[in-house]
Amino acid sequence: MNSPNGVQRGTSTVADPRFQARLRRRYASERRFQWTGRIALALGGAFLALILGTIVANGYTAWQQTFIALDIHFDPERLDPEGTGSDDALLAGDYGGLVKASLRKAFPEVKKRRERRKLQALVSPGASFYLRDMVLADPSLVGETRTVWLPADDDVDMLLKGHIDRDVPEDSRRLNDRQLEIVDTLAARGAIEKRFNRAFFTAGDSREPEISGIHGALIGSALTLVVTLLLSFPVGVGAALYLEEFAPRNRLTDLIEVNINNLAAVPSIVFGLLGLAVFLNFFGLPRSVPMVGGMVLALMTLPTIIIAGRAALASVPPSIREAAFGVGASRMQTVTHHVLPLAMPGILTGTIIGMARALGETAPLLMIGMVAFIVDIPHTPFDPATVLPVQIFLWVDSPERAFVERTSAAIIVLLGFLIAMNGLAVVLRRRFERRW
Repeated sequence: MNSPNGVQRGTSTVADPRFQARLRRRYASERRFQWTGRIALALGGAFLALILGTIVANGYTAWQQTFIALDIHFDPERLDPEGTGSDDALLAGDYGGLVKASLRKAFPEVKKRRERRKLQALVSPGASFYLRDMVLADPSLVGETRTVWLPADDDVDMLLKGHIDRDVPEDSRRLNDRQLEIVDTLAARGAIEKRFNRAFFTAGDSREPEISGIHGALIGSALTLVVTLLLSFPVGVGAALYLEEFAPRNRLTDLIEVNINNLAAVPSIVFGLLGLAVFLNFFGLPRSVPMVGGMVLALMTLPTIIIAGRAALASVPPSIREAAFGVGASRMQTVTHHVLPLAMPGILTGTIIGMARALGETAPLLMIGMVAFIVDIPHTPFDPATVLPVQIFLWVDSPERAFVERTSAAIIVLLGFLIAMNGLAVVLRRRFERRW
């Protein structure tokens, strides 16, 4: 049987050279598409591996910090000359003088003032704070001599970690030849070594990289996320319930739905501008506090929670509602006792994803002043604080080489939290999701 255009159908069509050519082109196009996808995946994986590899390579050394052992004599004349033993007197003690005296005793051959300054520069300026905390925790140290491991300066730390080349000319490196000799002498005495950098997790921010840490930023992030969750979750779930279960279908609700979908795609800095204009300038709330940061991030997270909540509610079969109505349940009872519990895993998944996005945000918090240099650890949502992404932003702008590894290490911690939160969302979805 012939087709209208004169080409015979059936087996003769398959054997037609023109058909075979079109078939080969179709298969070739499909193979090109598959290879394009494979190449794209390979490139994406390679770039991701390069980024993660660079971060890990630059940041893993931050888990260790170089320390120098010094015989510290807690001289009462420097710490408590009047012998009162009060905390105020001990707080005002000359702890930096203790470090200098110990260095002069360890290296008596260093006589010139310039060489002494270079000698003292090998120990971190923050070492005096370590000694102060020791004395405040145990005042009986006054008058005794103890061997104390104090943090070395960041240049010494970078030298021992291989980031400073000893073979370049003296005027091209941050440590001169005499300082290198002293470091080698300390190493021969066993008085210098790398130890676990506990301060990175227990200390707040500092101008000195060797004593700076992310504890304050972690607490600030936790307080901010708690405020965000407390504000966004009930409001978002309530809005999703109303729009999906109770609101009439008219132009007003259609307009609200369109605006919620649009808000989910608005750049985060717009919410920061909103917080700056409303919460700070209009209501006069304090800057740089987790309460305001949480309010701004709650506004940003609300559209995500509402959209995820509506999708979870819509996935509950109508038969559940009809069965509840059939036994005499009201609409509120049907929603709260039957629909909402079945939709809660999907709602929680959307909430966790929204909170993970809030954890990684920087731009809206910069607009409300959470970019300030905060040393003290916050304890309440009303204490000045910063968050981990902003802490990373501040360290990136620092010129010291040691802050590069601190920045990368903080990024690793942030990525760990983000991966954990997204992994929790996946586990919740797979564990509690129902197939209807």
